[in-house]
Amino acid sequence: MQFIFLVKKMIEQTLVILKPDALVRGITGKVIDRLESKGLKLVASKMMMLNEEVLKQHYSHLVDKPFFGGLVEYMTSAPVIVQVWEGKEATSVVRLMAGVTNPRQAQPGTIRGDFAIDIPKNVIHASENYEIAKQEIARFFNDSEIYSYKRIDEDMLYE
Repeated sequence: MQFIFLVKKMIEQTLVILKPDALVRGITGKVIDRLESKGLKLVASKMMMLNEEVLKQHYSHLVDKPFFGGLVEYMTSAPVIVQVWEGKEATSVVRLMAGVTNPRQAQPGTIRGDFAIDIPKNVIHASENYEIAKQEIARFFNDSEIYSYKRIDEDMLYE
């Protein structure tokens, strides 16, 4: 019984934003396929246009940076796809899969390493840690937009 509790406790949700370049380049399916193939479960997804107000909240740690205006211009240039992914240690798993922020330094095999070359057009936003993920999820989704279901392969993924 205690082992099952520990496994359940490590299951977490994290936020992913497929940025404008992912959408306009037609590679959103490739990114989603990688996350699903890893064993993560998509529990919420919606397309939306971001605005400066939301971006100031979301990137509050960057608001005073000289490049913030360019970031806002880029992030409002086309729709984004905002998603919640669930799985064992999902936040750290997605961060690893995304690769480092600067795609020129991202390892081949990571999303940014394979699909991006410059900042801020680096395809994906991935929550920095679990505490931030909870805040970011609440910024973009209410509870009724996040779904619970069992993947057919969950028993094989989580022994």
